[in-house]
Amino acid sequence: MAEALLRHHFGGEYTVQSAGTEATTVKATALLVLDEWGLETSLLYSKTVDHPDFLPSDIVVTVCDDAQGNCPFVPGKLKNIHKAFPDPSNEGSNQEENIAAFRRVRNEISEWIKSEFRVSTSG
Repeated sequence: MAEALLRHHFGGEYTVQSAGTEATTVKATALLVLDEWGLETSLLYSKTVDHPDFLPSDIVVTVCDDAQGNCPFVPGKLKNIHKAFPDPSNEGSNQEENIAAFRRVRNEISEWIKSEFRVSTSG
């Protein structure tokens, strides 16, 4: 989710890619709440940093404590940024509550990204 949001807000300023600690699937509910905002999701897929498509990075961002603790060495890394967000996957007792949890986390990540990665427009 963070990849799509960072690309949405600052795609012209940063080259954005995403990888997890293990390759699984992108959660359908995450795709749903990103689609609600009109974000491009067709190219999102789960991969790890050793995937052939993953390029060396200057900045590595982790958005969950598990990823921070298990993030492998990333060649070229100059800076680490960590901000933990709750995993909404198992929140809620029904589908609508779960979707609401994903929306909440989407909104929280979006606000954090806008604050953390804002590009100065002053000359």
